[in-house]
Amino acid sequence: MAHRKTFLAVVADEQGEVFEHPHLLMAGMNGMTPRLPREDEMIPLPEDSRLFTIPLTPPIGYDRGSKRFTVAERLPRSWGGGPVQAVCAFMAPAFTRTLLPAADYQHKKITLPLWAYTALAWCAEEERFYVAAARVDRNRQWEPEHFDDRDLDPLVRRRLRQEPGNRLLDQLARCALDYHCFAAKNLFFGRWEAPLPTSPVCNSQCLGCLSLQPQANECCPSSQERITFVPTVEELCGVAVPHLDHAENALVSFGQGCEGDPILQADTICSAVREMRRRTTRGTINFNSNASFPDAVERLADAGLDSIRISLNSVRAPLYNAYHRPRGYRFEDVLTSVHRAKSRGLFTMLNYLVFPGVTDQPEEVEMLISLVEDAGIDLVQLRNLSIDPVVYWKAMGEPPPGLGMREMLSRVKQRIPRLQFGYFNRTRENFYPAGFERDWPLPDPG
Repeated sequence: MAHRKTFLAVVADEQGEVFEHPHLLMAGMNGMTPRLPREDEMIPLPEDSRLFTIPLTPPIGYDRGSKRFTVAERLPRSWGGGPVQAVCAFMAPAFTRTLLPAADYQHKKITLPLWAYTALAWCAEEERFYVAAARVDRNRQWEPEHFDDRDLDPLVRRRLRQEPGNRLLDQLARCALDYHCFAAKNLFFGRWEAPLPTSPVCNSQCLGCLSLQPQANECCPSSQERITFVPTVEELCGVAVPHLDHAENALVSFGQGCEGDPILQADTICSAVREMRRRTTRGTINFNSNASFPDAVERLADAGLDSIRISLNSVRAPLYNAYHRPRGYRFEDVLTSVHRAKSRGLFTMLNYLVFPGVTDQPEEVEMLISLVEDAGIDLVQLRNLSIDPVVYWKAMGEPPPGLGMREMLSRVKQRIPRLQFGYFNRTRENFYPAGFERDWPLPDPG
């Protein structure tokens, strides 16, 4: 019989030095409820992940002696007795968290920036970090080892010299060099998925928007600045067509973190997609959007799109409205777009912004299953929602604990074996990889 692993709580001192707690077991949180993790919810910390403190916020761990969860404000006297703060992980892409970090959030004094906070542990037997997570995508092209800026900088400079005056290319150079956007870097490396940001405006006011936050907001600063212009058809084609024609696993995508929503520029994008397809039949054209206008989705599909990824945090209208805060459209319009996209032949994905304690609510799981079955959705991208856990949990109405993310994923896959989980967009050649019906769970990184 396999020996059960011991997962110890991870803490940091006032200077940010990280170490395991000598006595407390690791706890995670489903919503704001602490619990011990199941062993199948834990995997070794993926390479290229990062550790963060939760400033001035004490961790919660499990005391084996008293058999209860406890707030660890200070170390034991034998370890110096100093104050400690909670530690968490921000994982590399391709992994979906199953538990939030356990901390005494009532005493948190700041609103946390827009990262996806994941429960972290120290495995005593293996002497390495573990996280509460599951691998949901096999694609290894987004691993940081492929994005060396020392190779990138001369490629950006050369491309800008070759194509002066293209504002979109200038924008993507800034995204690649200043914001370290992997998709923008791909464009200059001449491979894989490249971005086509198009819209400076949006008809949602998402609570955790990465590109625009009100100055007097209730959340936190945005992570990057939004594009300020609408590229012309020729600017879009000037970026997209060479990439589609020559890149390995060529894929271009509208709808990026540095823009609003591209559906508000549907006329321009329809013209651009038709021109792209007039010039080349190679590669995949994808559209990331809130899909708020069903008629626009149909026109885009008819223009030559191959796939669409529709963003939502929940398949329940009250929760969707509380996070996305739509302006000029309704949640029902998004659902209509999902159905129309699939009926028009698009490979249809959800950009499902997941959060332990909300996404795994029984009602949410059943409604997700119904939507996938009714609309014929092909793939659900399980993207970790980047936001302060307390801000989001309160916005969602302070729900009770859910089923657990691992249980949620297993239940959905059992009910709909053909449904694919993932984290990234796909090329046409890989929409339906061999064996996808039984491709769950994926192996952990070891």
